[in-house]
Formats: sequence, C-alpha cells, structure tokens
Amino acid sequence: MTALLEAEGIAKHYPVRQGLIRAKTIGTVRAVDGVSFSVRKGETLALVGESGCGKSTTARLVLRLIEPSAGHVRFEGVDITTLDRAALRAFRRRAQIVFQDPYASLNPRLTVAETLREPLEVHGIGDGRSRKARVEELLSLVGLAPYHAARYGHEFSGGQRQRIGIARALAAGPDLVVCDEPVSALDVSIQAQVVNLLRDLQRRLGLAYLFIAHDLAVVKHVADRVAVMYLGRIVEVAEKNELFRNPRHPYTRALLAAIPHPDPTRRGRIVPLGGDLPSPLNPPSGCRFRTRCPFAQEICAKEDPPLEDGVACHFRDELPPAGLDFSGGLAPNAARRLALFAEAGRRQGTL
Repeated sequence: MTALLEAEGIAKHYPVRQGLIRAKTIGTVRAVDGVSFSVRKGETLALVGESGCGKSTTARLVLRLIEPSAGHVRFEGVDITTLDRAALRAFRRRAQIVFQDPYASLNPRLTVAETLREPLEVHGIGDGRSRKARVEELLSLVGLAPYHAARYGHEFSGGQRQRIGIARALAAGPDLVVCDEPVSALDVSIQAQVVNLLRDLQRRLGLAYLFIAHDLAVVKHVADRVAVMYLGRIVEVAEKNELFRNPRHPYTRALLAAIPHPDPTRRGRIVPLGGDLPSPLNPPSGCRFRTRCPFAQEICAKEDPPLEDGVACHFRDELPPAGLDFSGGLAPNAARRLALFAEAGRRQGTL
C-alpha cells in the first residue's frame, strides 16, 4: 500500500534559558528526538505512550503547525518542511486535525455554520450557495441536523462539539486526518459513538488517520498499526493484532501489563514498570528506557538501539516470552468498552 505520509527523523527541541536581560541557554528539552514512521492511504496508525512522551508534538510536526528542529515530513513524496506559505496552505487542504478538547477548539463567537464555512472560504472552495449546501452535508455526515447550523458552540454537549470539530476537519475534503486524543475528554458512552463515527467516515471517504491515544481499548478498536512512543522516540511499530498478541519491546509489554486482569495466571512473566518517566531535559544515555527496564545491561547505557525489525531494543530477539496474549482480551473495563463501541455501532446503524 502506498505511503501517504512519511516522517523521517523528525525532531523538536526547545531551548531552556535562564535570566531576564541576558538570557543564556542552559539546556535543551528534546520533546521529539528522531521519529520516523509512515501512514498509508486509508489506514489508521495509532501513536501511543505515556503522557509527556511527545505524541501531540509529533502530531503538530507532521502538519507543520510547529516547525521541526530536524528531519523531513513527506506528503505523497513532497517534503512539506520546505514549502512556502501558498504551497503549505494547499497542503493543509488535504491534511487536517481534530483536537483533543472540543470545548477549547471551537471559536465561541462563531455559529456552527460560520465554523464550517471558514475552511471553505480560506481555501476558496465553492460559492455562497454551494458552501451552504456543503455545511448541511457535513452536519449530516457527523450525525447532526441542519438546524444545528445556527447555534453556537456553548449550546452543545461535549460529544456534539467533537462532531462539529470532525466536520470542520472534513470540510475541505482532506486525505489525512490527525486525531489528537479525540475522545479522551468525553464520557465513555459518547466515546463509543465518536470512535464509531470516525471508523464509518474512514470507510466512506477513504481517509487515513494518525490517531494519537493512550487508551488501549480505543487503539485496539480503531488501529491498523500501532507505534509505541517513549521519551521522544518510537520504540516499537507493529500491526495491531501482532502487537497485542506478541509485544516485543519491554516498554510495550509494561504498558499492556499495566492493564489489570482478574486471572493472575495471565500476567505471565511481565514485570510492571518502576520509577518515573525521565525528564526530556536530561534523558538517560544509550537506551532511554534502560532506567526502568528489567532487562537492561551494560550495553544499554552505552549504545542507543536503532529501530530495526520494528523494535528498538538490543535484546529484542533474546527476551523471554511475554507469557500473555492480549489479542483475546483486555482488562475487564477495556473489554466492556470494546463491546460498548461495537454495540453503539450496531444500534446507531450509520455509525
């Protein structure tokens, strides 16, 4: 399958300065530090990891909402990091984002109709009559009624606001949508509706998603492939079913082991994580995960393992079996949520 989006060694470093008048740089926060991945046409790549690992920064880098410190981002082979303002605007017609917080991502001064017309006006799509028709079409796509167009954001629930955010992202007809934790701020029952809406839109419109998440139940429901991120780096990339069936990196195993399960025999030999996430201002030498890894050895402090065969670990072929197959079930609460997602889709018919 053809790659729609390719990130190659992208990085974002923030200087830390001290002083007011003659501020001097005393360090660098390496929020994202050499990340590479691809998103194929029509697929969903989930990017998962702990809070603070750089997921949202990566999302903004691939859309060039923030400028990268290093690396390249290619969209259909074109390096967007070199585009001028006009070419960048044309690119953003084809790549959009759904933000995490539906309360903060909508302009309270605009009606829904004005919110959805704005992308059409910015990109010069259609005239007044066709834009009005497009607004009604977008509202129908996300499960809202035409009369909602005259209302303001504060008149809607969280789930409805996120539907409006999704409609806005779809207004210009993109090929890629970056979903930055789009359901984490919603109630569980509403999460099910929005997740199923995103899946239905993907099937109907042929969209590709870069789906940022920390909820493994959501990831298992929507993703085709999963990239696991730790402290600014990707440590494992695999097909969804393979990753849940056979996690190969110690960090991926620890993330899955953190899900409680009522059967203690299913916990296998996975050792839970200890300690805190190190600071990106002063990351560990060598492998960044070594300070929390139960399998770390001397080489891990000296050499940073490359991402080879989908895993960044010196001992990826020597680790003991995980002893736990997550493909058949997650934690009870996660399993119930997966069932809820499926039931919501069946009940709503079009979602």
